[in-house]
Amino acid sequence: MSGVTLSNLTKSYGPVQVIHGVDLEINDGEFCVFVGPSGCGKSTLLRMVAGLEETTSGQISIGSRDVTTVDPADRGVAMVFQTYALYPHMTVAENVGFGLKMNKVPKAEIARKVKEASDILKLGPYLDRKPKALSGGQRQRVAIGRAIVRGPKVFLFDEPLSNLDAELRVGMRAEIARLHNEIGATMIYVTHDQVEAMTLADKIVVLRDGHIEQVGSPLELYRNPDNKFVAGFIGSPGMNFLKGVVTASGVEIAALGNQLISTNIALPPKGSSVVVGIRPQHTTIKDSDGNFTVDITEQLGGVSYVYLNAPTGERVVVESKNEGGVITGSGISVSIDEETAMFFDETTGARLR
Repeated sequence: MSGVTLSNLTKSYGPVQVIHGVDLEINDGEFCVFVGPSGCGKSTLLRMVAGLEETTSGQISIGSRDVTTVDPADRGVAMVFQTYALYPHMTVAENVGFGLKMNKVPKAEIARKVKEASDILKLGPYLDRKPKALSGGQRQRVAIGRAIVRGPKVFLFDEPLSNLDAELRVGMRAEIARLHNEIGATMIYVTHDQVEAMTLADKIVVLRDGHIEQVGSPLELYRNPDNKFVAGFIGSPGMNFLKGVVTASGVEIAALGNQLISTNIALPPKGSSVVVGIRPQHTTIKDSDGNFTVDITEQLGGVSYVYLNAPTGERVVVESKNEGGVITGSGISVSIDEETAMFFDETTGARLR
């Protein structure tokens, strides 16, 4: 097992630069998740670590070894792709051990490693089946088993759960988390789903347009985002953003009836506009008479999310454990937990602290 270090890494396709000077340290045995919207560069970055994309400039190190120009097969990494890419005419055991067979590994050694991987992934009852007789989650476990038998220093996952249905995704998330705990290998995982990132990661890397926006633990990014982009991307549903105006006493929010929030942070001059961030969990329905209009309600059983339109045209989501009486099209008022409010520069999106 080894850590991964990216030093001033860039990637360009002709005149178009898609990765911009990325510096990142992933510790030995850490589960690191690259997350961000489509087109942010997370899969490109992963493929650069794998050696499937050439590096335009910068350095990639695994452990103390510079692998920037090393062939993919010699980097000590194993990659699990979005598609299973299993051989339909082979059994599970043959699929898992195929790479070892191609490398002329003795049959007894292949059988031992296949058994070890199948024990970890609970594939024992399926070793003699063909892929067509497996569920989607079982096929993905076979693909992971094929990576395990190689004994890599680093596991790379490129959106491995995106082809699964919701129930299987939850189950496979737990399987991958258990796998990491059991074998303790360094893992880099790419997803656009921030729920996957929050539930799996030791460290999250939030990417946008080929730049790293912030790196930290899931709770660190949730509780202490550096900018509006990270604050809005981490957390489900996303953070509410309302326009605020700086006054002599704090920040006034028009959408909340010019409610004033006092704060000790450094604010721009009086009269300046700022963005106030409030999470749905810190926003509550106060009463059934107000200027907010109920748009839709998502009822998820133990919790509901009420989507509101503010009189200013802004959108607000409220987390509610008792939405009884909330009717689409009705008017209500809301209150916020002022202690949890975050403030962002209107132009740059940077957090005001």
